[in-house]
Amino acid sequence: MTSSRPYLLRAIYEWIVDNGYTPHIVVAAEMDSVQVPRQFVDNGVIVLNVAPSAVRDLELGNDRVSFSARFAGSAQYVSVPMAAIQAIYARENGQGMVLSEHGDDADAADGSSNTEAEPRQTTEPPTPRPSHLKVIK
Repeated sequence: MTSSRPYLLRAIYEWIVDNGYTPHIVVAAEMDSVQVPRQFVDNGVIVLNVAPSAVRDLELGNDRVSFSARFAGSAQYVSVPMAAIQAIYARENGQGMVLSEHGDDADAADGSSNTEAEPRQTTEPPTPRPSHLKVIK
């Protein structure tokens, strides 16, 4: 099965744009094959504005995201492998999605996992929260 990562990225991108917000992607800039302006990388990460008004020739492919954009007035080509994209979010409200750290999400899609979850053990029952509802007769 193919990775769900590019499909999720495209869906969240469209959702952000359709709602009139500005999509940004968070990229692990130190990964192989990442082409970004290095002077804007901070702690190995770069945040890129990928709004339709900010980029040209945007391609949200299955293997990579690529586009041309201006950085400090200079046009540059950006190419990012899909595995290097860590998150996509709307600048205005922070809503979006953090993408899986794994290069391939195919295993996550079928529910399988290499790690076993430990059962959660509690000794006390949860404390009920006071309700804000009132009984009206």
